[in-house]
Amino acid sequence: MSGLRERQKADRERRIIEAAAHYFRDIGFEDSHIEAIAERAEVSVGTVYNYFESKGDLLVAIVALEVNEILNAGEGLIADPPRDVEQAVNGLIAIYLDHSLVYLDKGMWRNAMALTTRQPDTRFGRQYNRLDECLTAQVCDLIARLQRDGRVKPDVDARAVGETIFNNTNMMFTIFVKSGDMTLDSLKSSIARQNAPLTDAIRA
Repeated sequence: MSGLRERQKADRERRIIEAAAHYFRDIGFEDSHIEAIAERAEVSVGTVYNYFESKGDLLVAIVALEVNEILNAGEGLIADPPRDVEQAVNGLIAIYLDHSLVYLDKGMWRNAMALTTRQPDTRFGRQYNRLDECLTAQVCDLIARLQRDGRVKPDVDARAVGETIFNNTNMMFTIFVKSGDMTLDSLKSSIARQNAPLTDAIRA
């Protein structure tokens, strides 16, 4: 019975998160109401508050859903990366960027970034930062994997390179989110161009 209850609980939580994602995209985060999200998820308002303390918590839960799916996809690439260092790095970054707008749009990302900047010590602020740390660690894991495979020079600091690549990607993604007309393809092209000198320098 406990297993069934856990599955039911997880299903309710997922329904709430997906309902919130659709509602935030349709209405906008600022104009949305918990009551409408509960109705879309077919649960009571009290049930929503049992899982999430605020709209901010819900928004970061959507970010977490996005990032966890990205991380899972990234693990597949790291398990069998392209032989070329540049292709491997760009492939992982492309996974991140291509999935970044599945559950969120630019407006939702802007709100998530603003909330966590204003309230970094709240539960959702800390969770958002942990997600960035997980993505950073995955890029570092890719560089370390390529190094073990003999494709990256043995004296390269894999962690420093991975952190540099992710930090630049994160900064460029922030510019993309703030921009009204920058496309995902132009974002990927810019990041690939910026990564090229670094991947050339570390290639074995």
